[in-house]
Formats: sequence, C-alpha cells, structure tokens
Amino acid sequence: MSKEIDPKLLEILVCPLTKETLLWDSENNELISKKAGLAYPVKDGIPIMLPDEARKID
Repeated sequence: MSKEIDPKLLEILVCPLTKETLLWDSENNELISKKAGLAYPVKDGIPIMLPDEARKID
C-alpha cells in the first residue's frame, strides 16, 4: 500500500547525484530522478536518498 509523500518535502528534495527535482511515483512508492535514471525508495514515509539503495530505471 503506497502512501503520499509530504508536498513540502518533495519541494526541497533533490537527487543527490544530479541535484534535479524528483518526481513522486505513488504506485511504486519511489522518488524518480529521470536524469540519473534512478528510483529512490520511500520506506515508512522516509525517502532513502542513497544512490546505492536506488533502483536503476530506463
């Protein structure tokens, strides 16, 4: 079951590699960095912003 992420948090979070704004994927409970091609997981409402923990996406 996915949860919504706080919109204020989404405004300030950026990809640690590219510094670009992230997109919220509520279906997969992830924050997406299109430029880096990574999906950062959100566990229990906490974004895990470590590139080693991110999933590679196309």
